[in-house]
Amino acid sequence: MIAWVVTGTVSQASGDVIESDSSAAILAANANPDDFVGSETCKACHEDQFKKFKSTKHAKLQDVASWKDKAQGCESCHGPGKLHVEGGGDKTKIITFAGKNSKQISETCLACHTGKESHNNFRRGEHWRNDVGCTDCHSSHGSFGNNRPSSITEIGQTTVQNPGIATVAMLKQSEPQLCIGCHTETRAQFSKPFHHKVLEGAMKCSDCHNAHGGFESKQTKLAVGADASCIKCHGDKQGPFAFEHAPLKTEGCSACHTPHGSANPKMLSRNSVRQLCMECHSAISADSDGPPNTPSFHNQTNIRFLNCTVCHTTVHGSNASNRFLR
Repeated sequence: MIAWVVTGTVSQASGDVIESDSSAAILAANANPDDFVGSETCKACHEDQFKKFKSTKHAKLQDVASWKDKAQGCESCHGPGKLHVEGGGDKTKIITFAGKNSKQISETCLACHTGKESHNNFRRGEHWRNDVGCTDCHSSHGSFGNNRPSSITEIGQTTVQNPGIATVAMLKQSEPQLCIGCHTETRAQFSKPFHHKVLEGAMKCSDCHNAHGGFESKQTKLAVGADASCIKCHGDKQGPFAFEHAPLKTEGCSACHTPHGSANPKMLSRNSVRQLCMECHSAISADSDGPPNTPSFHNQTNIRFLNCTVCHTTVHGSNASNRFLR
């Protein structure tokens, strides 16, 4: 069953106009096969949109035999087109998205895109909460290359410059350009001396982040007890270890590192290893009872004790020393 969900005024296949302050759903199951006219009919008036659309995954549904006489192509989003055609292009007889907000448009997309856990969590994500919808990043008609529309009304005037992208995720731009168009502060971080090679093309934002939402404010990919986005590459830091460094399991890698970029080697959040360690290990213990206290014989005025990792080499975890000694 295919559902179209929009807010405002829409038309049923029966010809009635539905007025609603919340939402109205037109169900394909309630429409007759004759109510669908096919995308070729739409092409007669909407040729520019059809040219972009025909190379997309959405268009490929027109070739699925099991969907014969059902919502396919244009009508999978815009609803049955018979009354719209018979009305000479009457916009009250078809579902249109101009003037709809991002959540209303996204609800239409989510009527089909619910097969993956990431899509099911879209309403929990920061993009949803900040009114960033599916069509802010994706184009249902095809990709737009570097011509990113500023609003839904510009879609008809934009040409496809990167058709290859459309076959993958139907993105308006490739990564990271698509992401840093909004996340400008992150673009600046990637320009720092020590950074992940995102702007150079060695990595993508989606390698670490789930743009479709999740349970974490930064929408990073998570795993039990670790940062999944980090351990995918830095597997040797994952463990399990006989002696775990607690912050790695509680706060994650960002307790010590700034992942987008830093002025400090190893992308540390402090320019001195000692300063970083002392954020947690600041209490002095006379009997040297170990972490999180710092033993009193660590003379902080002696250069010998100013670089903690000279002795504590396995700070991510150890199978030999509960003090992470070499």
